[in-house]
Amino acid sequence: MIRILLVDDHPVVRMGLRGMLDAEPDLTVVGEASSGDEGLALTLAEKPDIVLMDLRMPGGDGVSATERILAAAPTTRVLVLTTYESDRDILRAIEAGAGGYLLKDATPAELADAVRAAARGETVLAPSVASTLVRQVRSPAPPALSARETEVLKLVAGGLTNADIGKRLFIAEATVKTHLLRVFNKLDVADRTAAVTTAMRLGLL
Repeated sequence: MIRILLVDDHPVVRMGLRGMLDAEPDLTVVGEASSGDEGLALTLAEKPDIVLMDLRMPGGDGVSATERILAAAPTTRVLVLTTYESDRDILRAIEAGAGGYLLKDATPAELADAVRAAARGETVLAPSVASTLVRQVRSPAPPALSARETEVLKLVAGGLTNADIGKRLFIAEATVKTHLLRVFNKLDVADRTAAVTTAMRLGLL
């Protein structure tokens, strides 16, 4: 029997989930929580196999609740079940350790199968969520410039020479050149103009 804890601030949603899951012969709901804090307390008390976690709740979101539950009960698996599927929400949940990300438009059969798969240790993702993660992997985040490198590049964009930048920032001209070389390397460009245009295209300036 797979033991499940529901964490959602909407009683009607919890009632519907309980009805769907308890109808399955190998699934049972052992508790309901309306907040992350309550979910953590019930996890420690009931030791469920699976926590179905809403993402956005008053008094703390599902991501922080997921992190706390997994830190306190590492053998428990957390499945996010939400209406939200923004890139940021998905990545935050997965980074927090969630074993899956499902949407509330899933059918009862899909939800039950997802719970069983999670209990077996599998990662469960709604198709649209899986597509988002693949897109993120194929389009990695832009390179990060340090605060000083960004400052130097902004002054380059303003038309200042290396000597002028050095005077403005109270650093040696050689140090300005070093910062620019690092910027060129990070942005994979060969000159100042390309560095500025590439940084602007990537939203770094």
